[in-house]
Amino acid sequence: MTISVSDLEAQLSQLQDEALGAIASAAALDDLEKLRVRFLGKKGEVSKILGGMGKLDGKDRPVIGKKANEVKTALTNGLDEKRTDLQKTALEAQLKAEVLDVTMPGTYATQGRAHPLNSTIDRLLDILVGLGYTVASGPEMESDYYNFESLNTPPDHPARDMQDTFYLPDGNLLRTHTSAVQIRYMENNEPPIRVVAPGRVYRRDTVDATHSAVFHQLELLAVDEGLTFGDLKGTVKTFLKEIFGDLPIRFRASYFPFTEPSAEVDVQWQGKWLEVMGCGMVDPNVMKAVGYDSEKYTGFAAGLGIERFAMVLHQMDDIRRLYGSDLRFLRQF
Repeated sequence: MTISVSDLEAQLSQLQDEALGAIASAAALDDLEKLRVRFLGKKGEVSKILGGMGKLDGKDRPVIGKKANEVKTALTNGLDEKRTDLQKTALEAQLKAEVLDVTMPGTYATQGRAHPLNSTIDRLLDILVGLGYTVASGPEMESDYYNFESLNTPPDHPARDMQDTFYLPDGNLLRTHTSAVQIRYMENNEPPIRVVAPGRVYRRDTVDATHSAVFHQLELLAVDEGLTFGDLKGTVKTFLKEIFGDLPIRFRASYFPFTEPSAEVDVQWQGKWLEVMGCGMVDPNVMKAVGYDSEKYTGFAAGLGIERFAMVLHQMDDIRRLYGSDLRFLRQF
Protein backbone atom coordinates (compact mmCIF):
# COMPACT_ATOMS: atom_id res chain seq x y z
CA MET A 1 0.00 0.00 0.00
CA THR A 2 1.35 3.37 -1.07
CA ILE A 3 1.43 6.16 1.56
CA SER A 4 1.56 9.75 0.36
CA VAL A 5 2.81 12.86 2.13
CA SER A 6 -0.71 14.23 2.26
CA ASP A 7 -1.96 11.08 4.00
CA LEU A 8 0.62 11.34 6.80
CA GLU A 9 0.02 15.07 7.17
CA ALA A 10 -3.72 14.45 7.48
CA GLN A 11 -3.16 11.71 10.09
CA LEU A 12 -0.89 13.99 12.13
CA SER A 13 -3.37 16.87 11.99
CA GLN A 14 -6.23 14.60 13.02
CA LEU A 15 -4.11 13.17 15.85
CA GLN A 16 -3.26 16.68 17.06
CA ASP A 17 -6.92 17.67 17.23
CA GLU A 18 -7.83 14.45 19.03
CA ALA A 19 -4.97 14.75 21.52
CA LEU A 20 -5.60 18.42 22.36
CA GLY A 21 -9.27 17.63 22.93
CA ALA A 22 -8.42 14.79 25.27
CA ILE A 23 -5.90 16.96 27.13
CA ALA A 24 -8.45 19.74 27.57
CA SER A 25 -10.89 17.22 29.08
CA ALA A 26 -8.39 15.70 31.54
CA ALA A 27 -9.66 15.98 35.13
CA ALA A 28 -6.57 14.89 37.08
CA LEU A 29 -2.78 14.91 36.86
CA ASP A 30 -2.74 11.12 36.61
CA ASP A 31 -5.03 11.25 33.57
CA LEU A 32 -2.74 13.84 32.01
CA GLU A 33 0.30 11.61 32.42
CA LYS A 34 -1.56 8.72 30.74
CA LEU A 35 -2.35 10.99 27.76
CA ARG A 36 1.31 12.00 27.48
CA VAL A 37 2.37 8.37 27.29
CA ARG A 38 -0.47 7.54 24.86
CA PHE A 39 0.38 10.23 22.34
CA LEU A 40 4.08 11.11 22.86
CA GLY A 41 5.54 7.93 24.34
CA LYS A 42 8.02 5.73 22.49
CA LYS A 43 5.14 3.49 21.41
CA GLY A 44 2.63 6.31 21.27
CA GLU A 45 0.30 7.45 18.46
CA VAL A 46 2.77 9.94 16.98
CA SER A 47 5.49 7.29 16.75
CA LYS A 48 3.08 4.89 15.03
CA ILE A 49 2.25 7.44 12.33
CA LEU A 50 5.91 8.28 11.82
CA GLY A 51 6.53 4.59 11.23
CA GLY A 52 5.09 5.12 7.72
CA MET A 53 7.85 7.55 6.76
CA GLY A 54 9.95 4.62 5.61
CA LYS A 55 7.67 4.23 2.59
CA LEU A 56 8.15 7.86 1.46
CA ASP A 57 10.64 9.17 -1.00
CA GLY A 58 13.69 10.73 0.61
CA LYS A 59 12.72 14.21 -0.54
CA ASP A 60 9.31 13.96 1.19
CA ARG A 61 10.54 12.83 4.59
CA PRO A 62 11.65 16.30 5.81
CA VAL A 63 8.15 17.58 5.20
CA ILE A 64 6.61 14.93 7.46
CA GLY A 65 9.43 15.38 10.00
CA LYS A 66 8.68 19.09 10.24
CA LYS A 67 4.96 18.42 10.62
CA ALA A 68 5.62 15.81 13.32
CA ASN A 69 7.74 18.27 15.30
CA GLU A 70 4.97 20.86 15.10
CA VAL A 71 2.48 18.31 16.43
CA LYS A 72 4.81 17.27 19.28
CA THR A 73 5.36 20.91 20.22
CA ALA A 74 1.63 21.61 20.22
CA LEU A 75 0.91 18.56 22.38
CA THR A 76 3.75 19.32 24.80
CA ASN A 77 2.55 22.90 25.24
CA GLY A 78 -0.98 21.68 25.72
CA LEU A 79 0.14 19.21 28.38
CA ASP A 80 2.17 21.87 30.24
CA GLU A 81 -0.68 24.37 30.25
CA LYS A 82 -3.19 21.78 31.42
CA ARG A 83 -0.79 20.55 34.11
CA THR A 84 -0.40 24.11 35.42
CA ASP A 85 -4.18 24.56 35.48
CA LEU A 86 -4.75 21.29 37.34
CA GLN A 87 -2.03 22.08 39.91
CA LYS A 88 -3.50 25.52 40.48
CA THR A 89 -6.99 24.06 40.90
CA ALA A 90 -5.68 21.44 43.35
CA LEU A 91 -3.87 24.09 45.40
CA GLU A 92 -6.93 26.30 45.57
CA ALA A 93 -9.04 23.36 46.75
CA GLN A 94 -6.47 22.49 49.40
CA LEU A 95 -6.29 26.06 50.66
CA LYS A 96 -10.07 26.24 50.79
CA ALA A 97 -10.29 23.00 52.72
CA GLU A 98 -7.53 23.98 55.16
CA VAL A 99 -8.71 27.43 56.10
CA LEU A 100 -7.46 28.35 59.60
CA ASP A 101 -10.12 29.73 61.87
CA VAL A 102 -8.19 31.89 64.32
CA THR A 103 -11.30 32.23 66.49
CA MET A 104 -11.34 28.50 67.33
CA PRO A 105 -9.96 27.49 70.73
CA GLY A 106 -6.52 25.89 70.67
CA THR A 107 -5.74 22.32 71.62
CA TYR A 108 -4.67 22.12 75.25
CA ALA A 109 -1.28 20.51 75.84
CA THR A 110 -0.40 19.60 79.38
CA GLN A 111 2.79 21.32 80.49
CA GLY A 112 5.54 19.30 82.08
CA ARG A 113 6.66 19.96 85.63
CA ALA A 114 10.17 20.26 87.00
CA HIS A 115 11.11 17.32 89.19
CA PRO A 116 11.39 18.47 92.82
CA LEU A 117 15.03 17.44 92.86
CA ASN A 118 15.83 19.46 89.74
CA SER A 119 13.85 22.46 90.95
CA THR A 120 15.77 22.37 94.23
CA ILE A 121 19.10 22.29 92.39
CA ASP A 122 18.00 25.22 90.23
CA ARG A 123 16.94 27.19 93.29
CA LEU A 124 20.24 26.60 95.11
CA LEU A 125 22.30 27.48 92.04
CA ASP A 126 20.31 30.67 91.40
CA ILE A 127 21.24 31.90 94.86
CA LEU A 128 24.92 31.03 94.61
CA VAL A 129 25.34 32.33 91.07
CA GLY A 130 23.76 35.53 92.32
CA LEU A 131 26.51 35.67 94.96
CA GLY A 132 29.15 35.49 92.22
CA TYR A 133 29.88 31.77 92.03
CA THR A 134 30.61 29.89 88.81
CA VAL A 135 29.03 26.45 88.22
CA ALA A 136 31.58 23.67 87.57
CA SER A 137 31.25 19.96 86.87
CA GLY A 138 33.47 16.89 86.76
CA PRO A 139 33.45 13.13 86.10
CA GLU A 140 31.43 10.80 88.28
CA MET A 141 34.08 8.10 87.93
CA GLU A 142 37.14 9.39 89.74
CA SER A 143 40.64 8.31 90.68
CA ASP A 144 41.67 7.76 94.27
CA TYR A 145 43.91 10.81 93.99
CA TYR A 146 41.15 13.29 93.20
CA ASN A 147 38.56 11.74 95.51
CA PHE A 148 40.79 11.21 98.54
CA GLU A 149 44.53 11.86 98.39
CA SER A 150 44.45 15.44 97.05
CA LEU A 151 41.80 16.21 99.66
CA ASN A 152 44.22 15.42 102.48
CA THR A 153 43.04 11.81 102.85
CA PRO A 154 46.02 9.46 102.30
CA PRO A 155 45.55 5.66 102.03
CA ASP A 156 45.91 5.00 105.75
CA HIS A 157 43.79 7.94 106.87
CA PRO A 158 40.92 6.92 109.22
CA ALA A 159 38.61 9.40 107.48
CA ARG A 160 38.26 6.89 104.62
CA ASP A 161 36.14 4.80 106.94
CA MET A 162 33.62 7.66 107.02
CA GLN A 163 32.71 7.03 103.39
CA ASP A 164 32.10 3.47 102.23
CA THR A 165 33.22 3.65 98.62
CA PHE A 166 32.28 1.84 95.39
CA TYR A 167 35.64 0.75 93.93
CA LEU A 168 35.89 -0.34 90.30
CA PRO A 169 38.00 -3.21 88.87
CA ASP A 170 40.41 -0.79 87.15
CA GLY A 171 41.32 0.89 90.43
CA ASN A 172 39.07 3.91 89.95
CA LEU A 173 35.98 4.58 92.02
CA LEU A 174 32.59 6.26 91.93
CA ARG A 175 33.07 9.64 93.56
CA THR A 176 31.83 9.89 97.13
CA HIS A 177 31.53 13.68 97.06
CA THR A 178 31.76 16.55 94.59
CA SER A 179 34.87 17.93 96.33
CA ALA A 180 36.89 16.25 93.57
CA VAL A 181 35.46 18.83 91.16
CA GLN A 182 36.99 21.58 93.29
CA ILE A 183 40.45 20.01 93.02
CA ARG A 184 40.18 19.74 89.24
CA TYR A 185 38.97 23.33 89.01
CA MET A 186 41.80 24.68 91.18
CA GLU A 187 44.39 22.80 89.13
CA ASN A 188 43.29 24.70 86.04
CA ASN A 189 42.48 28.13 87.50
CA GLU A 190 44.41 30.66 89.53
CA PRO A 191 42.89 32.50 92.52
CA PRO A 192 40.69 34.31 93.16
CA ILE A 193 38.02 31.70 92.50
CA ARG A 194 34.36 31.30 93.44
CA VAL A 195 32.96 27.96 92.27
CA VAL A 196 29.93 25.79 93.03
CA ALA A 197 29.82 22.10 92.04
CA PRO A 198 26.51 20.22 92.02
CA GLY A 199 26.35 16.57 91.01
CA ARG A 200 25.55 12.93 91.66
CA VAL A 201 27.65 10.98 94.17
CA TYR A 202 27.78 7.34 95.31
CA ARG A 203 28.29 5.57 98.65
CA ARG A 204 27.76 2.01 99.83
CA ASP A 205 24.88 2.91 102.08
CA THR A 206 21.78 1.01 103.16
CA VAL A 207 18.72 2.46 101.47
CA ASP A 208 16.02 3.64 103.86
CA ALA A 209 13.78 6.66 104.38
CA THR A 210 16.73 9.04 104.83
CA HIS A 211 19.63 7.31 103.02
CA SER A 212 20.41 6.31 99.46
CA ALA A 213 23.40 4.73 97.73
CA VAL A 214 23.08 7.35 94.99
CA PHE A 215 22.30 10.94 95.86
CA HIS A 216 23.25 14.52 94.97
CA GLN A 217 25.59 16.99 96.59
CA LEU A 218 26.36 20.65 96.11
CA GLU A 219 29.65 22.11 97.25
CA LEU A 220 30.96 25.65 97.07
CA LEU A 221 34.53 26.86 97.24
CA ALA A 222 36.09 30.30 97.52
CA VAL A 223 39.83 31.02 97.45
CA ASP A 224 41.38 34.46 97.68
CA GLU A 225 43.76 36.55 99.71
CA GLY A 226 42.59 37.30 103.23
CA LEU A 227 39.46 35.12 103.40
CA THR A 228 38.50 34.24 106.99
CA PHE A 229 36.03 32.07 108.85
CA GLY A 230 33.92 35.22 109.18
CA ASP A 231 33.58 35.33 105.39
CA LEU A 232 32.49 31.70 105.45
CA LYS A 233 29.86 32.35 108.12
CA GLY A 234 28.53 35.37 106.28
CA THR A 235 28.22 33.44 103.01
CA VAL A 236 26.53 30.45 104.65
CA LYS A 237 24.09 32.61 106.61
CA THR A 238 23.14 34.61 103.51
CA PHE A 239 22.65 31.40 101.53
CA LEU A 240 20.52 29.70 104.19
CA LYS A 241 18.44 32.83 104.77
CA GLU A 242 17.52 32.85 101.08
CA ILE A 243 16.46 29.21 101.34
CA PHE A 244 14.73 28.96 104.70
CA GLY A 245 13.98 32.54 105.61
CA ASP A 246 15.14 34.41 108.69
CA LEU A 247 15.63 31.41 111.01
CA PRO A 248 18.17 30.89 113.83
CA ILE A 249 21.44 29.35 112.58
CA ARG A 250 24.23 27.78 114.58
CA PHE A 251 27.73 26.47 113.80
CA ARG A 252 29.02 23.40 115.65
CA ALA A 253 32.66 22.30 115.65
CA SER A 254 33.19 19.20 113.52
CA TYR A 255 35.84 17.39 111.48
CA PHE A 256 36.51 17.00 107.75
CA PRO A 257 39.94 15.96 106.44
CA PHE A 258 40.04 18.72 103.81
CA THR A 259 39.03 21.68 106.01
CA GLU A 260 40.48 23.07 109.25
CA PRO A 261 38.74 24.37 111.27
CA SER A 262 35.51 22.59 110.30
CA ALA A 263 31.91 23.01 111.36
CA GLU A 264 28.43 21.58 110.95
CA VAL A 265 25.63 24.06 110.32
CA ASP A 266 22.13 23.73 111.81
CA VAL A 267 18.94 25.74 111.29
CA GLN A 268 16.05 25.85 113.70
CA TRP A 269 13.35 24.37 111.49
CA GLN A 270 9.83 23.98 112.88
CA GLY A 271 11.10 24.31 116.44
CA LYS A 272 13.95 21.78 116.14
CA TRP A 273 17.61 22.08 115.24
CA LEU A 274 18.19 20.52 111.81
CA GLU A 275 21.65 19.78 110.44
CA VAL A 276 21.80 21.05 106.85
CA MET A 277 25.45 21.32 105.76
CA GLY A 278 29.11 21.09 106.62
CA CYS A 279 31.79 23.73 106.06
CA GLY A 280 35.26 24.89 106.99
CA MET A 281 38.44 26.67 105.95
CA VAL A 282 40.41 24.89 103.23
CA ASP A 283 43.24 22.86 104.74
CA PRO A 284 46.76 24.08 103.72
CA ASN A 285 47.57 20.56 102.50
CA VAL A 286 44.79 20.85 99.91
CA MET A 287 46.24 24.19 98.77
CA LYS A 288 49.62 22.53 98.44
CA ALA A 289 48.18 19.64 96.36
CA VAL A 290 46.93 22.07 93.67
CA GLY A 291 50.00 24.32 93.74
CA TYR A 292 48.51 27.26 95.65
CA ASP A 293 50.62 29.24 98.10
CA SER A 294 48.89 28.66 101.45
CA GLU A 295 50.85 31.54 102.96
CA LYS A 296 49.29 33.92 100.46
CA TYR A 297 45.83 32.45 99.88
CA THR A 298 43.11 31.16 102.15
CA GLY A 299 39.80 29.64 101.25
CA PHE A 300 36.59 28.18 102.56
CA ALA A 301 34.31 25.38 101.40
CA ALA A 302 30.82 24.16 102.24
CA GLY A 303 28.77 21.19 101.14
CA LEU A 304 25.22 19.95 101.43
CA GLY A 305 22.98 17.07 100.40
CA ILE A 306 20.46 18.29 97.83
CA GLU A 307 17.94 15.55 98.65
CA ARG A 308 17.84 16.71 102.27
CA PHE A 309 17.05 20.26 101.20
CA ALA A 310 14.34 19.00 98.81
CA MET A 311 12.79 16.87 101.56
CA VAL A 312 12.76 19.76 104.03
CA LEU A 313 11.46 22.36 101.60
CA HIS A 314 8.71 20.06 100.27
CA GLN A 315 8.01 18.31 103.58
CA MET A 316 8.76 14.80 102.30
CA ASP A 317 8.98 11.87 104.68
CA ASP A 318 10.97 9.44 102.53
CA ILE A 319 13.95 10.06 100.20
CA ARG A 320 12.86 7.15 98.03
CA ARG A 321 9.89 9.15 96.80
CA LEU A 322 12.32 11.30 94.84
CA TYR A 323 13.35 8.31 92.72
CA GLY A 324 10.03 6.51 92.36
CA SER A 325 8.67 8.35 89.28
CA ASP A 326 5.16 8.10 90.77
CA LEU A 327 3.12 10.67 88.81
CA ARG A 328 0.61 10.96 91.65
CA PHE A 329 3.47 12.20 93.83
CA LEU A 330 5.22 14.33 91.19
CA ARG A 331 2.05 16.15 90.15
CA GLN A 332 2.02 17.83 93.55
CA PHE A 333 4.99 19.99 92.63
